[in-house]
Amino acid sequence: MAVDKPSDKDTLIETLLQERDELYQELSRLRESDGGNLERYETLIREMDKKIRHLDGKIKDYEDKVKNYEDRVKNYEDKVRQLTDQLSWYRRKFWKPVSEKFIPQDPLQRRLDFDGLDVLLEEKEVATEAAKEIISYERRKPEKEKRQPVRLPLPEDLRREEEVIEPDGIDANWIRIGEEVTELLEHKPGELYVRRIVRPKYALKNGLQQTQDSEESEQKNIKIALLPLLPLPRSNAGASLLSELLIGKYVYHLPFHRSIAIFKQAGVSIPASTVSGWFTASSDLLRALYYRLKDIVLSTDYIQVDESTVPVINDEKHRAVKSYLWVVRSVMEKLMFFHYDKGSRAQKVVIELLRGYQGAVQTDGYDAYSIYEHKKGVLLLGCWAHARRKFTEALKEDKSGASYALEQIGLLYGVETMADDQGLDYQQRAELRSRLAYPILCAFEKWIVNYYPKAILQGRMYKALTYTYALFQRLSRYHLDGRYQIDNNLVENAIRPLALGRKNYLFCGNHDAAENAAIMYSLLGCCKACNVNPGQWLTDVLTRIPAYNNDYSRDLAELLRHNWIKNHLCECVQ
Repeated sequence: MAVDKPSDKDTLIETLLQERDELYQELSRLRESDGGNLERYETLIREMDKKIRHLDGKIKDYEDKVKNYEDRVKNYEDKVRQLTDQLSWYRRKFWKPVSEKFIPQDPLQRRLDFDGLDVLLEEKEVATEAAKEIISYERRKPEKEKRQPVRLPLPEDLRREEEVIEPDGIDANWIRIGEEVTELLEHKPGELYVRRIVRPKYALKNGLQQTQDSEESEQKNIKIALLPLLPLPRSNAGASLLSELLIGKYVYHLPFHRSIAIFKQAGVSIPASTVSGWFTASSDLLRALYYRLKDIVLSTDYIQVDESTVPVINDEKHRAVKSYLWVVRSVMEKLMFFHYDKGSRAQKVVIELLRGYQGAVQTDGYDAYSIYEHKKGVLLLGCWAHARRKFTEALKEDKSGASYALEQIGLLYGVETMADDQGLDYQQRAELRSRLAYPILCAFEKWIVNYYPKAILQGRMYKALTYTYALFQRLSRYHLDGRYQIDNNLVENAIRPLALGRKNYLFCGNHDAAENAAIMYSLLGCCKACNVNPGQWLTDVLTRIPAYNNDYSRDLAELLRHNWIKNHLCECVQ
């Protein structure tokens, strides 16, 4: 039987299988000769790859942490720089004399240098000449003669108790040739006395014989004087006592409990609840007069507005919270009033407070007032004292720039000094400002624009420049009218009693108490503005105001301080 010849395909397959077997044999031989190292190396390689991937993840985490640390270090460096700036300011604030007035080390060398500034030649010349005139006036102004202190004589209207001391050994052989008098000022504690109002009652003689027993007949036959109107009809407190309590708290900053202690030393004990009731009733009695005062102040054409904090007890939080009292002062009439709106400082308060007002309004840089910048009929004025304060705080950070700014502001105040010393009227003052102050204002504004990039970002000089430039239009408008003040220090002075008071009585018990305090600060602040004796004024007003409240045809404005001065109804404090 013949055998089939193998095909090429079968030959190829057989060859491949043979080669496979040879390779397997060679692999087995290599493994036997390697001792298993190859598999171990493969395993190690896989483990190393795994470790490498793990380390790559750790490296990425470390890189993220490093970046985070770098950001934190940068923030810390910025914080350190800010704290260093603040520390420098506080050191100067508490350990060195502080003055908002800038005094150069060498006033004789003070000059204006406009080199490198974008100022027109004409502007430069005018501003330089104005500065020279102001500086020349300051140098020529004679120094005030220093007077030696002299003891003033005691007032002649004071009661005098004479005490004669005779020397020993005087007989008929001695002749009196004169005397030496020494006057000592003594004090007696305040006196409390009882005012007894006696009203005799009379009966008609014939009326007593009448047998008709009717109430109408009794009224016709018996006469008695009417009881005068009392400040508090259902109280035994007289006008002078109420005045003493209110003056003690809102002028001399004595809490009611201290006044109660003083009265107790005088022999009269008054419960605290009674005094509290007197205060509330007195505030209600004067409330209509307070509203009349507000109307008069807001009817003037030039006011200053400011606000200050007053702690008020919050019943919900059971603690004192920071609230705000607003104050509005009529500059020309020397009248003012305080306003309390549940302690809010929001813009809506000033909008409601000055609703319908027409005239000039002078404020600080608080953003709430910016709504009046473009309101028709209202001219918004700024305060150079606040701007000066910013540059004063920046002296330690940037002495060169802050010094220059303070010099320019000093020149503006120098113009006001010239006007005051020469006794200029409002028209003449406005003309002087236009001639001297206005060129300095124009050059100073351009200097701020050019110096701005040189200031340290978020530093005190940067903030001073930002504050001043943002409000520069308001700050420069005072030169338009001689009546306008260069700053709003008048209204800030009116707020000072509030700051002194809260340091003593610490807080107001509730919103009603804060509103009542606003009434008292308003009326008594007007007295202080015109040197009127507040005790005499308030006593007379408390005596007379019940008649005004019962007769609406009478104008309460007659009782306000400015009308009392005209009528010589109260004495002025010398």
